[in-house]
Amino acid sequence: MILHILILLSGFAALIKGADFFVDGSADLARIFRIPGLVIGLTIVAMGTSAPELAVSVSAAVEGSNEIALSNVVGSNIFNLLVVLGFCALFHPVPVERVTIWRDCLVSLAVTACLLVGLLLQGQVSLNVFRGNLSVQAGAVTRIMGLLLMLFFALYMYSLVAKAMHEPGEDVAEDVRPIWQCFLLIAAGAILIVVGGKAVVAGAREIALFLGMSETLVGLTIVAVGTSLPELVTSVVAARKGETGMAVGNVVGSNIFNMMFILGISASLHPVEVIAASLMDLGILIVATMITMYFALSERKISRMEGSGMLLLYAAYLAYIIVR
Repeated sequence: MILHILILLSGFAALIKGADFFVDGSADLARIFRIPGLVIGLTIVAMGTSAPELAVSVSAAVEGSNEIALSNVVGSNIFNLLVVLGFCALFHPVPVERVTIWRDCLVSLAVTACLLVGLLLQGQVSLNVFRGNLSVQAGAVTRIMGLLLMLFFALYMYSLVAKAMHEPGEDVAEDVRPIWQCFLLIAAGAILIVVGGKAVVAGAREIALFLGMSETLVGLTIVAVGTSLPELVTSVVAARKGETGMAVGNVVGSNIFNMMFILGISASLHPVEVIAASLMDLGILIVATMITMYFALSERKISRMEGSGMLLLYAAYLAYIIVR
């Protein structure tokens, strides 16, 4: 037990330092190539911080642990929206660009909604009026659905890069690091983030199982939260350094990467069967995305009060999945 606690603490330390390196290198790289920080956050930072989710979900899909493969993605996305953005807003009100709301958030919302509808059309829903209960048999994320998700992700990434080439960022500042140092910081940060994320997940999972938690609950809570710690640490560090565009881009980009690429490649390797509870979690993710968009549209930013509300909503979600 003590060993697992030490592994957990070491993982946290690696995550924090790795996020610091990653943000510094990515921010300077964006300035060198005159690319907006939002685009860097949606691409390089989002993919780097989603590496733990990729490793966990792909491994779970190959081993046939479908509940962890899907619940990790859905749980991580809910955590990213409500906790990562909510926590960032506590430090500093988070401004959200109009393009982030109407392009990136809508893409994330549309993909999640289409996935939920596709699974419902595959499954069966029956209502027993006499017993008063609702029986739901979910479908599966098939290989074809997985390939389609990856295709849409490739098209999305292409549109981001193409748009960034026509909308350069700010001029290069004199105090920007050399390009080789930027790539070195990004690589070192990514390694620390992945190693730290795996250490946190491994330590937390063993501690949770020792305390008697089920594997499904571990997937939705410990594993999902653990693999999302890179997004949390990276976004908070970015927000505190004034890179708010990168902070928001990291969250939204990670959600799109998780849902389209990670779930896509997992399903392509092995069809991911879905339990009925996961359909409810997908619905909650859709509601969380809509709430985030509403807050962002209100004053083009997520205030400290709204951030506190998002954290309370996540606490209510945790209570719900523990009780069920």
